[in-house]
Amino acid sequence: MNQELLNYYAASATELESVYEQPERQADLAAMKGRVAELLRGHKVLELACGKGYWTRVIAATAASVQATDINEDLLAEARRDAPANVLYVQADAFDLPASAGRYTAVFAGLWWSHVPRENQERYLAHLRAQLGKDVLLVLLDDCYVDGTSTVIARTDVEGNTFQLRPVGGERFEVLKNYPTDSYLRKKLANAVREIRIERLTHFWLLTARLK
Repeated sequence: MNQELLNYYAASATELESVYEQPERQADLAAMKGRVAELLRGHKVLELACGKGYWTRVIAATAASVQATDINEDLLAEARRDAPANVLYVQADAFDLPASAGRYTAVFAGLWWSHVPRENQERYLAHLRAQLGKDVLLVLLDDCYVDGTSTVIARTDVEGNTFQLRPVGGERFEVLKNYPTDSYLRKKLANAVREIRIERLTHFWLLTARLK
């Protein structure tokens, strides 16, 4: 993971889930939580970049089991304080997962895909397929860019990645944050997955597919 992004998440740990408290997002959040819980009902789920476990708790309500991973041990320590019985929190780098084919039936990432550089996305999907095996359900949930609510885009690089400047405790971090269109998602994922379905509300989008 990009070191600047690691530094940002370490510095912003106390306010990491504040995005889920914004009043204008509550209706969309309620709808998405219902969809995620239903999609992952009965599954053995691997969660990527779980943070403090916001989506972990949603998934655990219906899933058979959840292994929730994050690279930041401090965030995991907070998540473990309120861990459902069917959840195991494990420190792991989402970009360097151990082989576990057949162990999981689904993989979930909430507000994480937008931090994967565009030039690395296809390679990362190949990594998921190699480590988890084919036919695993992929569920990606992320946020949409909304004028007046989202942090403004500070710059765009040659690959088309967009970056935001986010202040935390007197410091300012340049954070990679992409906002893909449906057509871009379909094109980028086409070689790695099948049965792509995308749902989009004002503040969030949800993609489901099967690893090939």
